Amino acid sequence: MAIFDQINDDIKAAMKAREKERLEALRGIKKVMLEAQTAKGASDVLADDDALKIIAKLAKQGSDSANIYKEQGREDLYEQEMKQVAIFESYLPAKMSDEELTAAVKAVIEQVGASSMKDMGKVMGIASKKLAGQADGKDVADKVKALLA
Repeated sequence: MAIFDQINDDIKAAMKAREKERLEALRGIKKVMLEAQTAKGASDVLADDDALKIIAKLAKQGSDSANIYKEQGREDLYEQEMKQVAIFESYLPAKMSDEELTAAVKAVIEQVGASSMKDMGKVMGIASKKLAGQADGKDVADKVKALLA
């Protein structure tokens, strides 16, 4: 089942179960997905890869907002935002461990034949596509820098 269809089914289930917070988070995901589908030049069907990127972006934005709320002493808003982030993350594949990330980046470096920091762009291009949704882009970039240095 496509992720978009899964979100729709989960919205219906959340409505029936009267889960207000879950329903709000799922509607937020669906809204952004519909905007992506109707964007100029986009196809009518949203690919699962694109859907995962959208959900990952929403989760990152939510955790960034939550950190700001926490810094400002707004625990109520922090907790609400973190609940939504948890819902977003439930649709994402499991994050890679540090060892798995190192192995994946090493494999990409070997595939590209990179030997120095000059090749970082080539490695990042392939690694970011290959590891989308499984690892944060910043973590991938840090690992690439460490291995090419």
